[in-house]
Amino acid sequence: MTRTIWRIRTLGLCVAVLACSSVGFTQTSEPTSTQLKTPKPKLDIYGFAQMDAGYDFKQVHPDWFDVVRPVKLPSFANEFGADGNTYFSVRQTRFGAKAEVPTSAGTLKTIFEFELFGTGSDAGQTTFRLRHAYGELGQFGAGQTWSPFMDIDVFPNSVEYWGPNGMVFFRNVQFRWMPVQGESRVTLALERPGASADQGVYAGRIELQDVNPHFPMPDISGEARLGRKWGYVEAAGMLRRIKWVDNGTDQFDLSGGVWGWGVNFSSNLKVYKKDVVKLQLVYGEGIQNYMNDAPADVGAKPNPGNSVTPVTGEALPLLGIVAFYDHYWGEKFSSTVGYSRLDIDNSESQANNAFRAGQYAVTNLLYYPVKDVMVGAEFQWGHRKNFRDGFSVPDYRIQFSFKYNFSFQVLGN
Repeated sequence: MTRTIWRIRTLGLCVAVLACSSVGFTQTSEPTSTQLKTPKPKLDIYGFAQMDAGYDFKQVHPDWFDVVRPVKLPSFANEFGADGNTYFSVRQTRFGAKAEVPTSAGTLKTIFEFELFGTGSDAGQTTFRLRHAYGELGQFGAGQTWSPFMDIDVFPNSVEYWGPNGMVFFRNVQFRWMPVQGESRVTLALERPGASADQGVYAGRIELQDVNPHFPMPDISGEARLGRKWGYVEAAGMLRRIKWVDNGTDQFDLSGGVWGWGVNFSSNLKVYKKDVVKLQLVYGEGIQNYMNDAPADVGAKPNPGNSVTPVTGEALPLLGIVAFYDHYWGEKFSSTVGYSRLDIDNSESQANNAFRAGQYAVTNLLYYPVKDVMVGAEFQWGHRKNFRDGFSVPDYRIQFSFKYNFSFQVLGN
């Protein structure tokens, strides 16, 4: 009887131990603090609605009525009609989405963004225009986004859409490698090639109608940035091959090619609390289509003594500068003031009224009455100088802008 009681007690003790072990196992299976912090897919929707209204005291090409582009100013007196035009526009309005998706190889980042500012065949129109369609994972990225040859942080806090004419500004389709990321970074890319040509005084020759562009290799670009508490300094470079092929059957062979190249030095310097000084200096040849506001990459020039190829081309040299100061008066007001210019070394056979130099300047006062709302007034100035006919023309504008931002997270922690 005693042994039976002892066995029963022993069995009960074992059951109790097993029960406690079971409870303990259940408790430790609950999510840990590390598990609770595991990132989830995140999707942000953002953009803004913006209305611009202003008065242009002079004149500009009608397709570019709401921006300051020295290249599009008249090349002779009253080319675009009478001075003095009022304009309204919502073409800066923008919509975008950014996503971050955790993977075993790191975070997959993607962006899709468009605006309503028509260019190319849609110049002058309010229409959908793709800005970014890009993704990256780890050190590699592909799609359409800012070229590594440009520095978007040089763009001033202004309301004029086009921006400084001497700035490198180009979103391009590319494949990039980013071995160093963060405030200091290194990026190398292969970019979609493309160029434009000014046939100058030879533009009317029937033989040139059979000449077509040829791009045997991608554009090669790269950047290196050193970031510090006081701001950063950056150096970028570009190398490209531009060719053209004569497919005609006449006695001439106008085929040829040039190398394009460029170097771009830029910086942001932090001063006086939130203020920033923005600087850039770029020089190169045949890189005009990477500039914010520039004419052709290649210019025609005579080839004396060659009866088969009497005309050839040369990559046009350029120099661009940007210098702006963004000042914040407090939480409610800000201003920017600055200057930019672009100078082209024209080829001998370009037309007398070809674009040679452009200048750009703005100053403004912006007011932020509440979060995500901006109202501002801006004075804008542009100037164009021709190649060798002595003609030059200024442009003066006053613009008022109203901007309403939105941003919200659809998915995420």
